[in-house]
Amino acid sequence: MSEKLDKIIAELKTLTLLEAAELVKQIETVFGVDTSVSVGNVSANLAPVAVIAEPVEEKTAFDITLTDVPADKKIAILKIVRNVTGLGLKESKEIVDNVPKTLKEGISKDESETIKKDIEAAGGKVTIK
Repeated sequence: MSEKLDKIIAELKTLTLLEAAELVKQIETVFGVDTSVSVGNVSANLAPVAVIAEPVEEKTAFDITLTDVPADKKIAILKIVRNVTGLGLKESKEIVDNVPKTLKEGISKDESETIKKDIEAAGGKVTIK
């Protein structure tokens, strides 16, 4: 790198974040450029760079939360909540009456999908996280 560029880089290192942001705005204005990067430009600019992807761990434990219970569907959903949680009538009714409430934590994907299907068939809504 030339001595001129070395001096510029050294000077840039001393800027605060606010000053750097103002510098970017000035460069955009003075030179008529856009410093924002779009997704299309990123892939084009990084194409020659080798990307090493780390394996993504697949989630194995899910939490299911009851998020909505229509008033006319409470009894049907209450029965499902009792079966799913193993709680008594009073505790299950408290869950159904005070949504959103977590029904089960750390369950398998298959079990969470089954519970979701049952509750949605009865008219309720759930989220799986």
